[in-house]
Amino acid sequence: MTELSELYQQVILDHNQKPRNFGELEGANRTAEGYNPLCGDRVTVYLQLSGDVIREISFLGSGCAIATASGSMMTASVKGKTKAEAEVLFQRFHGLVTGGPDAPVNPEALGKLAVFSGVFEFPVRVKCATLAWHALHAALDGNRGTVSTEEGGRRET
Repeated sequence: MTELSELYQQVILDHNQKPRNFGELEGANRTAEGYNPLCGDRVTVYLQLSGDVIREISFLGSGCAIATASGSMMTASVKGKTKAEAEVLFQRFHGLVTGGPDAPVNPEALGKLAVFSGVFEFPVRVKCATLAWHALHAALDGNRGTVSTEEGGRRET
């Protein structure tokens, strides 16, 4: 294992063991749930939007280390950003974990989220890494229900 891979693994384990912004957010004015039926990961994302700015964000749920770490790092990355900035980050992150080794990825644009760069090698883990992000996307759009990682993110009622 390379030093960089080892560092990335340590960051993911740290965010899994001590997730940031974990818990229900009092005063949230947007929420969305996500569900990954392949492995049973579940997440709820809570947002406090003020205009177009994400003032506060948290998540709650149960899942594997990748799902939990991704949710933790996502909340830290989008807090204080506008909806448009969060959507751009969502697209960049999604490209990172689905694009493969030759996908154009700008590590500076992703910051610490670059630790998920190896996820594309494990296709079943892509859904774990993107679950909280899909719930964030739904919450930003004001959608309710549950976003699923199957069938293109089809929503359950």
